[in-house]
Amino acid sequence: MIAGTLTRPPTSSSELLSVELGAQLESLDVYTRKMLSGKMQGERRSKRRGRSVEFDDYREYSPGDDLRHVDWNVLARLDRFFIKLFQEEEDLALHVVLDTSASMNAGEPESANKLLFGSRLAAALCAIGLINNNRVRLSLIGASGASGGAGGAGEGGIKALEPLRGRRNIERVTRFLLEHAFTSTGSALAESRLAPGAFTSAMRAIASDTNSRGVMVLLSDVLVAPPEGYEPGLKMLAAGAGGGRGGRTALGGMDVTILQLLAQCELNPGGTSTNTMAGDLRLTDVENGRSTEVTVTPELSAAYATAVKTYVSTLHAFCSKHALGHELVTTDTPVQSVLIDTLRRRTLLK
Repeated sequence: MIAGTLTRPPTSSSELLSVELGAQLESLDVYTRKMLSGKMQGERRSKRRGRSVEFDDYREYSPGDDLRHVDWNVLARLDRFFIKLFQEEEDLALHVVLDTSASMNAGEPESANKLLFGSRLAAALCAIGLINNNRVRLSLIGASGASGGAGGAGEGGIKALEPLRGRRNIERVTRFLLEHAFTSTGSALAESRLAPGAFTSAMRAIASDTNSRGVMVLLSDVLVAPPEGYEPGLKMLAAGAGGGRGGRTALGGMDVTILQLLAQCELNPGGTSTNTMAGDLRLTDVENGRSTEVTVTPELSAAYATAVKTYVSTLHAFCSKHALGHELVTTDTPVQSVLIDTLRRRTLLK
């Protein structure tokens, strides 16, 4: 597959988040089966006990307790004072992480470009969180050539938007994506090079960030070349998610789901693509600049397709083992289908 790059990046918020899609997001909300500690009062069950309408337990009365929480029915039956305890309701933190490295700028037609598709999905997920008054954080990994600070690339090549709350900030999310997600597209793509270990460094920075506690969604093709590979970086996320077996319900500070974004022409290079590889070619890795000469035959294309499927299944098994959710999403899938069908089925949304 010869990478089809994005020649005209989006320039308006409506190109990332249409009015029609925005209306469909009103009925969705982020969901987690973990009880995660929030920072502000909200609509989620917390590990702490406090005020809400959801009963949790009883305890014996102690001097100074609020008499409004005494269960008078229990007093009448047992002649003893018991206090009713309720789940404290707190907000939920949502951290959306989008891979903007050079390998993401691939896929054809342009509407199936991984970076464009990932940006639209990131915008939609952030909007869902903001509509439901959750704390939303957006980070872009694979950023290069920028300094730290607000919107700049910090440790691990990360550009981060500070945590936001409220639907009024949806425009800030789309504007941030328009300004920073597409800086490696077009003519600048050939100059975009990732330092060795960049993926691992980015995952380390995210996993160690206390603002990342909560639900995290990583949007990436997870195409991390040897010798680095994806395992060291994802193991750092797994440590924050509980690290062991048990899927997304494992104990830990994060509920992590990895949405692996691949174009159909990457999965099946011998399909209907007009850029199907054939003959003697010189292939260059867009991220590290290394080149190799190959003779592409139908047999080699079939072997490549098998290798990609093996890569995806191996990644899925790795994620299952380390308490990380994983789902392969092809970029020819409508974003609303990913949200309403795929992510609801995975219980990431409700």
